[in-house]
Amino acid sequence: MTELIVPVEGEEALFRCPQCGRKRTFSPTAFGDPPPRRFRLRCGCGAEAVVRLEKRRFYRKEVDLPGVYVHYVDGRPQGKGSMRVRDLSTSGVKLLIEGRETFTPGDWLKVAFHLDDAARSRLEKKLIVRNVNPPYVGAEFAPTEVLDKALGFYLRR
Repeated sequence: MTELIVPVEGEEALFRCPQCGRKRTFSPTAFGDPPPRRFRLRCGCGAEAVVRLEKRRFYRKEVDLPGVYVHYVDGRPQGKGSMRVRDLSTSGVKLLIEGRETFTPGDWLKVAFHLDDAARSRLEKKLIVRNVNPPYVGAEFAPTEVLDKALGFYLRR
């Protein structure tokens, strides 16, 4: 069964059937208050999909991009290793980092990875760790980081 990420804006969400393309606006609270994070929706054409609600301010693109990181605590390097970027937005990333290293919100990371666009654009970014749910690390781009043209175009496609 297909799983769709449905953005929620205000009190409404827009479902587009993966089979016929028909669009339907619905209120997520019709499924409970608060609504479940995942639930099934059926289209008039008979197709069914698992819907996952996304309430983030910025669109996140699911990816699987290999890269490397350096972990800093109090301005000093504490470790380094390989990682995978699992999702990407204009404000931050979700990283998959397997290993023994311990991350804490507020730590800094310096990451480098290539986008899977035609130019294989290389990105090097400073990040601030915002949440940790091993093996995943959620991080926000440091305030000094600017949005690269390559990343902006990549997120639009």
